Amino acid sequence: MANHQSSIKRIRQTQARKLRNRYYAKTARNAVRKLRATTVKDEAAALYRQVASMLDKLAKRNIIHKNKAGNLKSKLALHVNKL
Repeated sequence: MANHQSSIKRIRQTQARKLRNRYYAKTARNAVRKLRATTVKDEAAALYRQVASMLDKLAKRNIIHKNKAGNLKSKLALHVNKL
């Protein structure tokens, strides 16, 4: 266990950020699943805008890699356009 006050605080901060990042990443994954399951084009197009925004924000905050966000958005756009 850490003895320095600053390292104890750092551990607390890291744990809090980890939980927050995990929540946002899981929420985005569920939104992607919901979009992939959608079969109505209008619904999917509206949902795609929200999901793309979520992915961009996650990539901006380094929760997911920017290329992963781009790849997901690309595949989801193909899905929406095929409907």
